[in-house]
Amino acid sequence: MNPSSADRAAESTPAMLPPEAALDMPIQRLDGPPPGSIEVKTQPQGLLVKRLLLIALTLVLALAASTQLRMVLAREQVNAIDIVLLVVFMPLFAWISFGFVNSAIGFYQLISGGHPGFTAVPRPAQTLRHRVAVLMPVYNEDVDATFGRVLTMARSIAAAGGAPWIDFFVLSDSDESNGRREQAAWLEVARESPIAVYYRRREHNTARKPGNIAEWVRRFGAAYECMLVLDADSLMSGDAIVGMASIMEARPSIGLLQTVPMITNARTLFQRWMQFASEAYGPIASAGLLWWSGSEASFWGHNAIVRTRAFAQSCGLPELPGKPPFGGHIQSHDIFESALLRRRGWAVHMVMIDGSYEEFPPSIVDYVKRDRRWMQGNMQHLRLLGTSGLHWVNRLHLLLGAAAYLMSPFWLVLLLASAAQVFFSSDAALQSLSTSWVLWLTLLLLFGPKLMGLIWMLASTARRRRFGGTTRILRSVALDIPLAVLMAPVTMVAQTKSLVEMVVGIPSGWAAQVRQARSIPVLSVLRRLREHLLLGLAFASLAWFDPQIGLWFSPIALGLLSSPWLISWTSSERLGTLTHAWGFFWVPPVQLGEDAPVADS
Repeated sequence: MNPSSADRAAESTPAMLPPEAALDMPIQRLDGPPPGSIEVKTQPQGLLVKRLLLIALTLVLALAASTQLRMVLAREQVNAIDIVLLVVFMPLFAWISFGFVNSAIGFYQLISGGHPGFTAVPRPAQTLRHRVAVLMPVYNEDVDATFGRVLTMARSIAAAGGAPWIDFFVLSDSDESNGRREQAAWLEVARESPIAVYYRRREHNTARKPGNIAEWVRRFGAAYECMLVLDADSLMSGDAIVGMASIMEARPSIGLLQTVPMITNARTLFQRWMQFASEAYGPIASAGLLWWSGSEASFWGHNAIVRTRAFAQSCGLPELPGKPPFGGHIQSHDIFESALLRRRGWAVHMVMIDGSYEEFPPSIVDYVKRDRRWMQGNMQHLRLLGTSGLHWVNRLHLLLGAAAYLMSPFWLVLLLASAAQVFFSSDAALQSLSTSWVLWLTLLLLFGPKLMGLIWMLASTARRRRFGGTTRILRSVALDIPLAVLMAPVTMVAQTKSLVEMVVGIPSGWAAQVRQARSIPVLSVLRRLREHLLLGLAFASLAWFDPQIGLWFSPIALGLLSSPWLISWTSSERLGTLTHAWGFFWVPPVQLGEDAPVADS
């Protein structure tokens, strides 16, 4: 008897989900005695000395510059403005000193061969022995683009030999309308995919992405030794995924392995600029971070593989007391999850490998929106510093994440206090410092990492070729520096404004990220840039009262006053294509397999 068409259709329809395999994931207590831990067997030697050296060099630079400022202020009677300058100058200088020292260490590691930089993951000597789940949480994303990445990665995983062991899950928090399109796209991909691809949509998206992952762990986690967590815009090669899974099998005390993703699918001028900066300067900073992080590295929430059992026993997140933005669900959950893993004794490492990518917001406007969400989460970290049992390096990671956003209002206060000195002091501190060695040290700390990145790119024939040659590298750095100078004050004001909104109780919300390029007209952003333009005019007017101070403030004033045009021009896909054609912002091609380079042009 021939099977009916209905029977044949049922047989050809892939299962939406596998059988459930429940795994307990208890909510963690943040106070009281810490839980028992296991022995970390992958901790590098000499970590304490490395960390103390990093901190000591940072403090020496910051204290030297602060002492010079204090000597300048001591020439006159100290007033309230002078005290404000002293209070904000020390942490600001310590911040840029820390970034420079970290990059200098990374530069030495790369240029001396102490760290190989981005490398391919070695192919495993034997096949995997345990199952691995690749998890892609999505929230109202572009359906075609998302499932296109799913199919690309599924094929790459199969080509790398991972098909018998690796399943792919799309975990949706999308609304019902988008969910219907996702389900239709999933069915098409699941039928074509060489590995199992599953799809699940939550009707109640409690706790956002961490709640999405936790729900999967509790329903299916027991069936999988590891889970590789992606974002909706992530792209990873099968070689990288299979290689990371093999590392986790060979090193059973590792709870999490974080990659350093590079930017892909850059189209607008802003994306191409950020992509170049990531490829040119990012490896230096990353190599420095690896040098001192060791087995206490951080988690960035995506493009990382996690031991499922370790995550379940360590990372059940509680809600913070109070209302958002400072209370409620922990928003920047990833850094805290790595701290909780290490608290229980699991090692957390970072690796620099080829084949790990993510997309970047297409415009400064979209970048600022995403940054606002990250700020809320990082400010919550200040409440988590007192969690019992955390390793002191994990507390440092939490503090650095918050400090990254606190430095913007500190910088603005420093500028306002320096401007006030023009009217209330006969000897402005900023003017005096401009003639001292502090000016040159500041320029070195700010632009030194870019110089080191330039040297690193030019130091290898193969690397020069991958970046398009010496001429294109020099052109790109020459354009990157003025763009970065203009962008810095725009980010400063945007982050300060966001922090003020948080303090008065305005949460960031949860909206789908914009990933598609769109040109932003100048007039459409003028209204939301009122603070930028008013501050720009105020800083520019200082030249009427003190030309030397006006010269100091000119890059900041120019960046703020030009912000509408900077936002508009860099959002253009046409300008992105033109600058690339003219030889700017060339980067190495995307690698999705040994024989499958994908040009990122």
